[in-house]
Amino acid sequence: MNKKIQILFPKHKDILKQMGENIKLARKRRKLTTTQVAERADIVRSTLYLIETGSPSVTLGAYFNVLRVLGLQDDFLKLAADDEFGRKLQDLDLL
Repeated sequence: MNKKIQILFPKHKDILKQMGENIKLARKRRKLTTTQVAERADIVRSTLYLIETGSPSVTLGAYFNVLRVLGLQDDFLKLAADDEFGRKLQDLDLL
């Protein structure tokens, strides 16, 4: 089975890159090594490297496990929580 490559626009790649940098900073603030986080998240260090660089090829589950190890798992609940555009569309439907 061939792995499908995710194609992203540069501005969206930048968002993932920033997220990866945020994860890396969170790891460093906690004084955890890449080996410690990778072992606790049950991933290999190369996958953690990809996460910390914001790679779109890494599964959402791996990102979640790293955030869990860092105690940031609740950040996942913030994803799409403030769907301003969706609410506007819904309001238009109500008119």
